Amino acid sequence: MSSLRHQALNELAKEEKNISHYNGKKISAMFNSNVFTGRTMREYLSDEAYKSLMSSIKSGSKIDRRMADQIASGMKAWSEERGVTHYTHWFQPLTGTTAEKHDSFFTIKSDGATIELFDGDALIQQEPDASSFPNGGIRATFEARGYTAWDPSSPAFIMESGHGKTLCIPTIFIAYNGESLDYKAPLLKSIAALDKAAVDVCHYFDKNVTKVTATLGWEQEYFVVDETLANARPDLVMCGRTLVGHAPAKGQQLEDHYFGSIPERTYAFMQDFEQESYKLGIPLRTRHNEVAPGQFECAPMFEECNIAVDHNSLLMDVMAKVAKRHKLKVLLHEKPFAGVNGSGKHNNWSLATDTGVNLLSPGKTPRTNLMFLTFFVNTIKAVHEHADLLRAAIASANNDHRLGANEAPPAIISVYIGKYLTEVLNEVETRVKDKFSEQDEVILKLDIHKQIPELLMDNTDRNRTSPFAFTGNKFEFRAVGSSANCGSPMTVLNTIMTNTLKEFKREVDALIEKGEKKEIAIMHVLRDYISKSRNILFEGDNYSDEWAEEAKRRGLNNFKTTPEALEAYVTEKAKQLFFDNGIYSKRELEARHEIMLEDYVKKVQIEARILGYMATNHILPAAVNYQNVLLNNVKGLKEVGLGEETYAAQLNLLKVISGHIQKINDNVEAMIEARKRANNEPDMHKRADMYCKEVKAHFDEIRYHADKLELLVDDTTWPLPKYRELLYLR
Repeated sequence: MSSLRHQALNELAKEEKNISHYNGKKISAMFNSNVFTGRTMREYLSDEAYKSLMSSIKSGSKIDRRMADQIASGMKAWSEERGVTHYTHWFQPLTGTTAEKHDSFFTIKSDGATIELFDGDALIQQEPDASSFPNGGIRATFEARGYTAWDPSSPAFIMESGHGKTLCIPTIFIAYNGESLDYKAPLLKSIAALDKAAVDVCHYFDKNVTKVTATLGWEQEYFVVDETLANARPDLVMCGRTLVGHAPAKGQQLEDHYFGSIPERTYAFMQDFEQESYKLGIPLRTRHNEVAPGQFECAPMFEECNIAVDHNSLLMDVMAKVAKRHKLKVLLHEKPFAGVNGSGKHNNWSLATDTGVNLLSPGKTPRTNLMFLTFFVNTIKAVHEHADLLRAAIASANNDHRLGANEAPPAIISVYIGKYLTEVLNEVETRVKDKFSEQDEVILKLDIHKQIPELLMDNTDRNRTSPFAFTGNKFEFRAVGSSANCGSPMTVLNTIMTNTLKEFKREVDALIEKGEKKEIAIMHVLRDYISKSRNILFEGDNYSDEWAEEAKRRGLNNFKTTPEALEAYVTEKAKQLFFDNGIYSKRELEARHEIMLEDYVKKVQIEARILGYMATNHILPAAVNYQNVLLNNVKGLKEVGLGEETYAAQLNLLKVISGHIQKINDNVEAMIEARKRANNEPDMHKRADMYCKEVKAHFDEIRYHADKLELLVDDTTWPLPKYRELLYLR
């Protein structure tokens, strides 16, 4: 196996650079070139079909069969002109990746004639096997039917792969009885529910608002390593992260990688995947080196939430495919290397009206300031009431390694708003009395807008340890993992905001019915919300032990592992929340809980198997071989009559190596036995708990001794590419 590592290093030295550049093309010229956009629809659809489709996109109205046939015909004509021969319903099952089943346009008529055909039925619906995807017991193998159903709000696109091109139709994925089996269906429901609740509250301030859109801007962090080196590591191939590996002498302690010059090979890869992304309408704007060596980030402009989630899922696919062209491997795992930064996917969330107002941006008038305060405080209240659900939404086996380490936020959910807005909330809370006087109404004239320059300056140096931070005109959910589908946290955030806004409206309306002025009623409810949500606000160091103790006193939970965090999904409170807002049935929620626990178990199980394999097939043989070299050296020195003082160091090294070998062997055997016990547990929650507490308990112990051996064993015989090679050579 050692030859694989050295062969990889030799291949790297001979690597030819894969040059990629824009060739003078403007981004605007290639943007959306592979997307069935509104402008393209105008060209390929009749006025009737175009209006029907746009109405469906804007209002969710149903498209009838005749119009669907026309739209399908237009899509086919457009895609065939670009060399497309197949189409697929592109969906996002609960595997964490995307899925697609390709069908050709080609068909044979009864008279033997061959034609290309794509009709409305094929556009609107397909039937993939629902039992072969995670379903939490909703679908059994003998009742496998499931449906993918077209989502008109997300435009169709052409995916290029090698020499092939496929028309991709974004869809939801549901079981035969309509239960959702993907990320998109509940996300769309949460977007619609939030729209209605937010519009109702907006009407206190502006009757012209008819639609409120949840917007999302994600920031995708990732590592890039040489593909040949990565392929020589079984853990990177099978798990996406290194299960062993000693820290290099130089990690990120010099802080010289962040925003540094982008390595040439990585730069070529970036340009390549950017161009592929622009064709698909992904509005990438930013690229840079991240904090850890070998770590990078890209980010797009803000988009409507559903489109943004689709684009992030697409981007992850595109990056992996394009990396192969450059003989690189993209690591999206939250913690691929110990001792340096993990990777997140910061979800920047806000709300925008169809009148052009960002509801989380302070305004210039008392009325718009009050509207901002209303949505700002309601967001804080929502997070306070449902912090455990937000923690569950970002829980995974991968993210457990990241949360609370190296600039990742901790598992304790809190909200950072900065000192200026804290002062505003303090003023609202202290000045609003049980009964307003005319003088008290001056609070409504708080000109927050004057503080904007200071506010933005304050948030430039924002609290990077906070999991949920206000950053000027949006909330940044920093705890989301880099490999996650954004649909899960966004569904939860939209739902809890919907519920809070509905409660807010009921309370305000009740006060108005009692004779309070509208503005006074709003301020009374806001004051109450501020007072009740105080415990979730924190401005300090979220990493500190003092905060953990303080959070406990405040009643904030600290769920450090996925199995315990996921329990928030199946409380009666959560079931009622999602049911009342039309997002999940109670059965759907229980199924998702089962799916997420099973996913956790399988990922830890795979890591345990790979770790055991690497220990017994790679690490221990290398250590034993080096041990034999030392033994022969000692024997030789004895045979020539030299005293023990001449080989004392070798003897001591033999003892140390033997000790590490024995510890690894003992822990691997104990880990295998723990895995067997866990596999025999029928209850999925108990099984997940056993994998977390009993199987994973051996990971760090095995790693510690393996990493010590890496320092001791002759470098020429060590079989696995080392951190210094993976992080710095490309």
